[in-house]
Amino acid sequence: MARRYDCATGSGRADVLREATSAVRRGELVVLPTDTVYGIGADAFNREAVDRLLRAKGRGRAMPSPVLVASADALHDLIVDFPEQGWALVEAFWPGGLTLVARHQPSLDWDLGETHGTVAVRMPSHPVALELLAETGPMAVSSANLTGKPSPQDCDAAQGMLGDSVAVYLDGGPTAAAVASTIVDLTGPLPVLKRAGAISAERLRTVAPDLQDGA
Repeated sequence: MARRYDCATGSGRADVLREATSAVRRGELVVLPTDTVYGIGADAFNREAVDRLLRAKGRGRAMPSPVLVASADALHDLIVDFPEQGWALVEAFWPGGLTLVARHQPSLDWDLGETHGTVAVRMPSHPVALELLAETGPMAVSSANLTGKPSPQDCDAAQGMLGDSVAVYLDGGPTAAAVASTIVDLTGPLPVLKRAGAISAERLRTVAPDLQDGA
């Protein structure tokens, strides 16, 4: 049966995060608040757990899960051929609502779905998410909704859709944003806007002026 904990305040959060971390390490699923919408997460390096995440959402392998990290330093271990504009975007907008698609290290022992050698990675700015990621390491995290349903801004909505497919729900109160993260693809010669979201194209172009509109 799913367990739900109040993380809206710092009181008792350390104990709750220890339990959530243990659940992730056991290959179970955790719902967590981010700065955009609530996410459903699993150990990025546990293939069975990631498969369980996709099945909980009713999502196929053709729509692989993004990965959340606790710091930009994690990119050195996950990504190859990361361009200078990528680092500029990271410096300007991380932590925050910007997901970057790049080529992952071919040696990584993970299976996020049909990624074709790429990974979508983000560092969120929500304290609960960051504290959990600091303990678990990179997590596969997708919006905590059934595929085709609205992305949830609160724990009630996430639990109403996902139920007991999730082991632990971390309730951090309503999220600050009603939209998902912006996605920029960095795998080509120029950055390409793949999904409009929390950070506008205008803001992105103050850092990456040759951003292409591919959404």
